[in-house]
Amino acid sequence: MAPVLVSASAATAFTAHTFTATTFSAAAFTGPVGAGPVFAAHASAAVTSAASISLLPVNRTLGIVLAVLLVVATGVAAYAHLADEQENYARGIATAGLRAALQLAAVSSLIGWVVHYQLALLAFVAVMYAVAVWTAGRRITRDDSWKWAAVPIGASALPVVALLVLTGLVPLGGIALIPVAGILIGGALTATVLGGRRALEELHSRHGEVEAAMALGFVDRDARLEIARPAASGALVPGLDQTRTVGLVTLPGAFVGMLLGGASPVMAGAVQLFVLVALLVVQAVAVSSVLELVARGRLTRRVD
Repeated sequence: MAPVLVSASAATAFTAHTFTATTFSAAAFTGPVGAGPVFAAHASAAVTSAASISLLPVNRTLGIVLAVLLVVATGVAAYAHLADEQENYARGIATAGLRAALQLAAVSSLIGWVVHYQLALLAFVAVMYAVAVWTAGRRITRDDSWKWAAVPIGASALPVVALLVLTGLVPLGGIALIPVAGILIGGALTATVLGGRRALEELHSRHGEVEAAMALGFVDRDARLEIARPAASGALVPGLDQTRTVGLVTLPGAFVGMLLGGASPVMAGAVQLFVLVALLVVQAVAVSSVLELVARGRLTRRVD
């Protein structure tokens, strides 16, 4: 089985569905005083009806559309010869789409069992973290230093997850832990990859400036920081732009997912704000950490 990794976007939608389902389940079982099972039946029917109307139907048409979109994406990347020294992105798009289908199928079959056992739940989060480290590390470099990617991802995502658990905002034994951890680990993965790759590429293309700074008296770490910091800092731009334009240009997954599930716009907005702010913290720590690792020579890239 392929490694299972819950991406930030998938996890956001899953979180939204979780919050919404929990809200409606409570309403269905409690309801107005004295309403009894009649209210529960009507509430359950209303939720089912809303879900069937609002959510995408899982049928042959959806499969065909997904296949066509994947072929188009692969074809465009191949036609434009999108590639770098590490990967042919036409092939990468095709394999990523197929792998995503397999992984989501695996998650769908496992998730119902995992949430009933705390050890299995924590093991699932540990697998997400391990796959994120491997993916980020191998994206940044092909040499043995890729293992250092564990530091920025762990230092950024895990403390925030721990804070949410300790404050009771996310229960340790509930289903919400998986999507929340997935959102934060996925955000850390993206920031680590972008920051690490940009920093190393900048140092490679401007190595003469690093040597000049050292000739002026800068120590190796400081010389590398001066050159790599602006490039690595650019890894924060996608998250910043998403946060700045939320509600005006973009409507991210948590907000849309909760609205589709029947939550109020206020509740959907509150959850989305939490997701965006938490991601800003995670990404800032991840970029700062990976930049420091590159500057200290822990993360390197072999030059052919």
